[in-house]
Amino acid sequence: MMGENQTLVTEFVLKGITDRPELRLPLFLVFLLIYVITMVGNLGLIFLIWRDPHLHTPMYYFLGSLALADACTSSSVTPRMLVSILDNGEMISLCECMVQYYFFGSSATTECFLLVMMSYDRFIAICNPLLYLVVMSNRRCTWLISVSYLTGFLHPFIHVGLLFRLTFCKSNVIDHFYCEILPLYTLSCTDPSINALVVFIFAVCIQAITFMSIIISYIRVLLAIMRKKSERGRSKAFSTCGAHLLSVSLFYGTLFFMYVCPGTGTDKYQDKMYSLFYTIIIPLLNPFIYSLRNKEVLGALRKMINK
Repeated sequence: MMGENQTLVTEFVLKGITDRPELRLPLFLVFLLIYVITMVGNLGLIFLIWRDPHLHTPMYYFLGSLALADACTSSSVTPRMLVSILDNGEMISLCECMVQYYFFGSSATTECFLLVMMSYDRFIAICNPLLYLVVMSNRRCTWLISVSYLTGFLHPFIHVGLLFRLTFCKSNVIDHFYCEILPLYTLSCTDPSINALVVFIFAVCIQAITFMSIIISYIRVLLAIMRKKSERGRSKAFSTCGAHLLSVSLFYGTLFFMYVCPGTGTDKYQDKMYSLFYTIIIPLLNPFIYSLRNKEVLGALRKMINK
């Protein structure tokens, strides 16, 4: 039971990336540039897919949906982080903290399932090309994207709802650059073991199920590619699948070490670096990973520039 002299904490200070004052301005400019490039890259890709009829296929619908999820991930974290860098620790209420974590969790969960749908799309396109238009119809594509977003919207409600069972009366300093739920648990006066266990269970289930689904799809894709006689066909398939696997490896690798790997939370600096990677760096890289080696996207971009 809390002592009488303890006061409930309803506002927190985001400690940010670094405590060194001389690094604030350079970090602000770097992350501002990253954010601008991220939004231009992802929203530009969505606009390009929407405008060009040649890109109105399931593969690009999934890619546009992934770009939207990346834009949401970056926007849920980066703007407040930029303010925190300049203010050297910005105050954030518990309600705002919950909202920020909800939008981050929603977009990250959505991205996990979209990556699965994209691997399924490539599996059908390469292993069963004659049935592709039947299996991956526009209706089914819309349904798969809707399920991914619906799952993303519902999943964080569980963790945000469980936050209401906690009370905060310790330090009000969150040693992070955004309202990450694991550092928030360390400030709780109520035992957060149940909350941490639920986070771990859902992280293991979602990441294991989606990652294994992707791996199974790509094993079958690689086997199909090796059977192809055409070197050009192999090259094109490897190029497309390689970009997808690179994005998957970057995304799941950092999420795994943050939420699943034993010992998470013991090294705060390391956890910040993991979080920095999947909240800021990956949304920046994804549109370039998927677009720079995609001739159809580059062709659509050239046509738009010429117009």
